Amino acid sequence: MKEKLKKYIEEHPKLNGALTGVSLRSPQTGNLLFEHQAEIRMHPASNMKLLTGAVALSVLGKDYKFSTEIRTDGRVESGTLSGNLYLIGKGNPTLLPLDLDDLAVKLKDIGIKTITGSIIGDDTWFDDERLSPDLVWYDEQYYYGAQVSALTISPNQDYDTGSVIIEVTPSKISGDKPIVSVYPETNYITIENNAITVNEDVEDELIVERKHATNQIIISGKISTNSESLNEFMAVWDVSQYVMQTFQQSLEKVGITCEGLVEMGKAPQNSNILLTTESLPLSEILVPFMKLSNNGHAEMLVKEMGKLVKNEGSWEKGLEVIKKELINYGINVDTLVLKDGSGISHSNAIPPNEITKLLYEVQTEDWFEVYLNSLPVAGKEDRMVGGTLSERLYELDVCAKTGTIEGVSTLSGFLTNRKGNQLIFSIMINHLLDEDEGKKIEDDIIEFIIRES
Repeated sequence: MKEKLKKYIEEHPKLNGALTGVSLRSPQTGNLLFEHQAEIRMHPASNMKLLTGAVALSVLGKDYKFSTEIRTDGRVESGTLSGNLYLIGKGNPTLLPLDLDDLAVKLKDIGIKTITGSIIGDDTWFDDERLSPDLVWYDEQYYYGAQVSALTISPNQDYDTGSVIIEVTPSKISGDKPIVSVYPETNYITIENNAITVNEDVEDELIVERKHATNQIIISGKISTNSESLNEFMAVWDVSQYVMQTFQQSLEKVGITCEGLVEMGKAPQNSNILLTTESLPLSEILVPFMKLSNNGHAEMLVKEMGKLVKNEGSWEKGLEVIKKELINYGINVDTLVLKDGSGISHSNAIPPNEITKLLYEVQTEDWFEVYLNSLPVAGKEDRMVGGTLSERLYELDVCAKTGTIEGVSTLSGFLTNRKGNQLIFSIMINHLLDEDEGKKIEDDIIEFIIRES
């Protein structure tokens, strides 16, 4: 099997000029069963989330919850809050607009009708670095490159933090502009609709973009009259301010008025807690995080670990925590280059052997079943089961994390071969001309291993 697999990799025409690393390891002994360029550092793409997820479970624990607080520096009397109201974000990646509505209802229930001061958002739990320095500038307009803030919301239960959904529906009349809607409804962003509905069939000709450093969404191109609605998840610029405007709308819906401003600031230490809401436990957050490859979750986990362990919610401190914890699993951190928690950076570099080593070591942890359950399962249509593997490797026993950035495709996890033996694997392909072709090659390699090992 070893020689055949080596030959397959070396002679595959689509891998000409690419860098391919493959590591196979026994889950029982941890011994390497096959390696091809597996000590070479390669860009992991979203395979980086395997490290982030494991360390988060180890450091934070599977039952860990993030909180959002409402505080005041005043007092409530006869329906009036004399003072400021503070909405304090502490890194909750599962906060929804409906949660803000619920908080508004509860504020009304405790007797608040008027706020004499300001409504102030406090996002200082994390630092003010919103975007990873290595993020490709073009990506920051889309949900997968959204700003990272301790105070953020998501448009739906995929929990794509810091984004809104732009829905474009074709008109029934050719030549008319398509209908555009935004969820959640907000006037924080503006839409410039330059698109047109056409009778002929067109594919991938509708373009949704956000003008850099603004919240102006520009829609152009064509959409067919017989097309289904297109949903594009777009990142919001200055996400903390967006949350505050959304919260103001929630207060207005229940009849709570504010005489002051809506602004950002830091809550005084002696302020009083009025309400607290908590996130889902980490064990549940891990499902959309890993299966849907949620970049925002990864970066918030990194900053949260930095905050709790080193009292600084930053990438720098969070990555220090990750490296220290990886050492405990026997990982050679001196050979790693870690720049973020999601893998979107093209500067991250990890050898395939270090990934399979981590997957071997974490099997004895009490949270391992949670970790394993979070990985995409091959060929399963349910998005929260199959995730990014839902349309790949049908009828094969594979659960693994995918990874894709430009020129890179990776796949690492667990498989069961035809003999019923489980194997730990990592396939990392860099410098591809076509990432989709890389996924086909990964699948071919997996099928070969399952058949021949």
